[in-house]
Amino acid sequence: MLTYTTYSEAGGVGKSTIGAALIESHANHGLDVLAIDMDQQNGSLTYLLDVDAPRDDSQADNIVRHLIDRPKGSFEDLICETEYGFDLIPSHNMLENLEDLLNRAQQMADDLGEGDDFDPYDRLRQVLLASSVPQEYDVIVIDPPATAGPHLYNAVSATRSLVIPVEPTGKGMQSVLGLEELVDGLEDRLEAEIGVLSAVPNGVGRTSDQERYLMEIRDRGYPAPVAIRDRSSLFEGCWDQQCTPRRYVEDYRDRQRDHEMETLEKIDQLTTEIEEVSER
Repeated sequence: MLTYTTYSEAGGVGKSTIGAALIESHANHGLDVLAIDMDQQNGSLTYLLDVDAPRDDSQADNIVRHLIDRPKGSFEDLICETEYGFDLIPSHNMLENLEDLLNRAQQMADDLGEGDDFDPYDRLRQVLLASSVPQEYDVIVIDPPATAGPHLYNAVSATRSLVIPVEPTGKGMQSVLGLEELVDGLEDRLEAEIGVLSAVPNGVGRTSDQERYLMEIRDRGYPAPVAIRDRSSLFEGCWDQQCTPRRYVEDYRDRQRDHEMETLEKIDQLTTEIEEVSER
């Protein structure tokens, strides 16, 4: 099974939009795909895909309740079908308090003498293993917020692989360096190897500086089979219409634009590369 987390330390690099495009592309390849939205922000994957979820209903069952051992139903019942051919476990506002809730749950486990079995940064993996959900899917992709914390740590612990959208700028390179330190720390804590399936340079222009940063990303050993040019209009249109890039081009453009079709082809190429890397 292919599992990965989409992550970037820098915001605004198209993490969720590129993630949605990859997830849809996996589904179009005939794979059974589950996306897990761990981002508590309003502009999350759940919003982008226009999934009707009770994210502001504190009494509704949600992924956080399962992570803190307070479920109100089966984990399978959290799964929503999307109109894009893949499934989604949606975001919930309770994710805003995830760290505090996990700490309280750990304290409770300690008080009951069960603390050795409760790792607040490994809860998602444990919950997935306890359910039959992973056996139903070929691909699981987790989208956490663009900040370090329990959302990211649980996502990486569950998937052990990353796909990292990155802006080929000085700021973007700093986020890559920060990510390397983060991964080193997580590998030590989890006592497991964390791989990078691909970097996805996004917003690439034709300046010499950007070409240099693009080369540096590849020189640092990150597979980056495709680079996406500046597609602000396409990506902003996706958020306006709450849909994936492919759906936006097919349903909301009055004519096909060659550069946007090229971008969709690159996304499909990247998806194929990620699937092939995971099989090696």
